[in-house]
Amino acid sequence: MRSVRARAALGATLVVAVALTAAGLAVLLVLRGNLTDRAGLEAEVAAREVAGQLALDVPYAGLDLGDEEVHPVQVTDEAGRVVAVSKDLEAVSGTGVTRVVPVPSAAAPSAGDDDDDDGGDDDGNDPARREVSSDKPDFTNGTATVDGERADYRFAAVEVTTSRDVTLTVHAGAPLAAEQEAVSTVRTSMLTGLPVLLLVVAGVTWLVTRRALRPVEGIRRELAAITASEDLGRRVPEPDSRDEVARLARTTNETLTVLEASVDRQRRFVADASHELRSPIASLRTQLEVGEAHPELLDVPGAVADTVRLQALAADLLLLARLDAGERPGRTAVDLGALVREEVSRRAADRIGPAVSVRDPDALEVTGSRAQLARVVGNLLDNAERHAVRSVAVSVRADRGDVVVEVTDDGAGVPEAERDRIFERFVRLDDARSRDDGGAGLGLAIARDVASRHGGTLTAGAARDGGARFTLRLPGGAATDPGRQARNG
Repeated sequence: MRSVRARAALGATLVVAVALTAAGLAVLLVLRGNLTDRAGLEAEVAAREVAGQLALDVPYAGLDLGDEEVHPVQVTDEAGRVVAVSKDLEAVSGTGVTRVVPVPSAAAPSAGDDDDDDGGDDDGNDPARREVSSDKPDFTNGTATVDGERADYRFAAVEVTTSRDVTLTVHAGAPLAAEQEAVSTVRTSMLTGLPVLLLVVAGVTWLVTRRALRPVEGIRRELAAITASEDLGRRVPEPDSRDEVARLARTTNETLTVLEASVDRQRRFVADASHELRSPIASLRTQLEVGEAHPELLDVPGAVADTVRLQALAADLLLLARLDAGERPGRTAVDLGALVREEVSRRAADRIGPAVSVRDPDALEVTGSRAQLARVVGNLLDNAERHAVRSVAVSVRADRGDVVVEVTDDGAGVPEAERDRIFERFVRLDDARSRDDGGAGLGLAIARDVASRHGGTLTAGAARDGGARFTLRLPGGAATDPGRQARNG
């Protein structure tokens, strides 16, 4: 069963069916018990009326047995002999004695035994010996045939002791027809009404679930349409309710927004990468073709420069691809001060440019990938040297458990409105000069991505004496935090 509506309707119907079945059985049991107790009470009353007469030594033949068709009566003695029965009682079961014909009894009372000439009581008719048992009677279910009609009865057995010290048991019955009819009526009503009620529950659940899932179906159709059209600018409908479906729609639209931005960023990246790769490749091809036709005109240094530029661009694109794929940085300890000094020394030996000064204390460690952090420092130095007039200053310091690297130059600086935009990929504020200098607009983007993946930040600001200031902040290692060193020690 693949439909949520069908499963919900079936589940609700099964739950209601089990609950109604249990409730119905409980009602039937309670109803049957109450009606059976009522019949038992009627039988007890009838039995005690007869027992009262026997306690007064009323002769068996003179007993008033009441309505014999409603309350059949059977009286037995201690030996189990029947001494009195209802007039039209033809058969009985459930009383322990099935005989319905009285037998002569030597203990049968006679009229006048309870009075003497002087009006006193002798030992033979002491009132203390005339007693109807006050104990709770025994109840049994059985049948009786009265005047040719057989029916079920509830029998009550009451014991009585006569003045002659004879113990008799009076069995009186009350019909169970009313109880059986009531239980049968209720049972029939339940069996008839239960399927109808279950159909109603199933139908209502189906309709309510259908109404509740209608927005989900709208979301599904719209997502299917988006998948078919590949138009990530479309959005699924958001219902006005504040339930889970509305939250699902909002989350879906947020996911589509992020996906659209990611796809757009990827498309721009591919387009910009193709554009950036086209220039050095075209220049290199032109030089090689000219060199092939006119070897004396081959510009070897230019070809080498284009090759180096192409190689650097390919390395940047490869690093960005690895970062976008979620590559995790290493977990080695890196002395950031020593790394900065190495990068500055390498540039001082390789090229002639602005003077670079370094100020850093010792043992400022961070955790991460040395190669990637070296790329960050190198990109910041390249950017500063590209825009500096005379000098570049680099400082490394500890700040509240972090390691902060600041790179400043004395150039024109970065306009405040552009300080976030320069970290986007392939963004160059001075496009022509950056391309001539070999920049593709990827250095700062790579630097911020690497810093972010190391748990740090990279921001741009204004230097104190003018120019630009780039601040790299990374979480420090154990050697950076004196309090941490003390705790570890």
